[in-house]
Amino acid sequence: MQGGRRKKFSIPHTFTILFSLIVIAAIATWIIPAGQYDRVENPNTHKMTVVPDSFKYVEPSPVGFFDTFVAVQKGMVDAASIIFFIFIIYGSIYVVIKTGALDAAIYFLINRFRGKEQFVIPITMFAFGLGGAVFGMSEETLGFIPLVVSLAIALGYDAVVGMSMVSLGSNTGFSAAFLNPFTIGVAQGIADLPLYSGLGFRILNFIVFEAIAVWWTLRYALKVKENPSASLVNDIDYSNFKIDADKAEKEFTGRQKVILLLVGVTIAVLIYGVLKLGWYIDELAGLFLIMGIACGIVGGFSSSKIAEYFVEGCKEIVSGAFAVGLGRGILIVMNQARITDTIVHALSQPLMSLPKWIAAEGMLFVQTLISFLIPSGSGMAAVTMPIMAPLADVLNITRQTAVLAYQYGDGFSNILWPTTLLPVVCGMAKVPMDRWLKYYVPLFLLMLAVEMVFIAIAVAMNYGPF
Repeated sequence: MQGGRRKKFSIPHTFTILFSLIVIAAIATWIIPAGQYDRVENPNTHKMTVVPDSFKYVEPSPVGFFDTFVAVQKGMVDAASIIFFIFIIYGSIYVVIKTGALDAAIYFLINRFRGKEQFVIPITMFAFGLGGAVFGMSEETLGFIPLVVSLAIALGYDAVVGMSMVSLGSNTGFSAAFLNPFTIGVAQGIADLPLYSGLGFRILNFIVFEAIAVWWTLRYALKVKENPSASLVNDIDYSNFKIDADKAEKEFTGRQKVILLLVGVTIAVLIYGVLKLGWYIDELAGLFLIMGIACGIVGGFSSSKIAEYFVEGCKEIVSGAFAVGLGRGILIVMNQARITDTIVHALSQPLMSLPKWIAAEGMLFVQTLISFLIPSGSGMAAVTMPIMAPLADVLNITRQTAVLAYQYGDGFSNILWPTTLLPVVCGMAKVPMDRWLKYYVPLFLLMLAVEMVFIAIAVAMNYGPF
């Protein structure tokens, strides 16, 4: 200390945090015994699921010093499909942005909602929320983040509001979904429940949680609008997200109208492909690439210019994309040492000795913690539901309640844990992860309290059919 002044604490870089978690996971492999469940193919979902009561300890294989660093490379390779998906959609969107068509569209919305800017937030969030609730929209929203962040900044808000409109809106819908095939569909199939049963209660869930998310975003947005210095990111340069007012004030050109039409067609094809054709990130990457190239051609760009802008966009998102690989490195270490199943087993065992009311809430907390280890919704269902469904029978809790606890635990932590897509979303919105957590953690705790209320209601009403 010099002159009586303390050194100001600063949050480490995202990469530092993620690599530290890899190191902690590696140390844990020397402490936590290795174990695993047997797995079989579920006839309903055709996914490999664990066999209840099959857990056994196996020969330990702790991760050493050198392998801890190797896990970074393995994580990058394991997450390659997501990493390159991020590069392709962001690079493609960047080409569209450079045409100026989106600037003109955003400027039109600003004029349309001038004096009524706050209505943009609930409309946008409920639209993305329905996408998450109906067909599990999650990674598909990444391409919209730079556009909505630009819109939020142009309306007098900040990047946190823009990120919240997309990610919080869609993630809340995903978490409190009523038709999400990737969570409800898989989990109910494993639990042998009728597909999409319990729909009415889930629709009520969706309305309540989405309304809370909108209220939280509006509350912060209005505070920033009134006092820009209250923004959590007021020290960050967002000039790349600002629209070109001179260009946008001009009347739409024919080229720009066609470009916006192409963007709209892309969104429509995306929805159809996900719902009807079972598309996932490979197909969506191809779709966005077609959109970027087509919009660039219509915008009058040469092939070299399209490639130049595409690479420029990739440079913008490289940090967020690599963060996904680092996050996956944590899971690589744990799976390599076979301690993931041990942790799942250890978390589930105490529930067997609890009264059903407490055990149901315990399921919620266990699923929330496990989502750090298994960020995939369907992957988490495959591991936990074969354990939780029969456990619910033993505790006299309905299997539907167990599915609800899984759904909450998997979803709401998707923009909390660093092992999820959170680092990518923050990178695309240019919102430091610690700033987002400062914004989201209080809301997450509020949502958790409401989740507990709904779980208690589900237990009291014997939420079924069974």
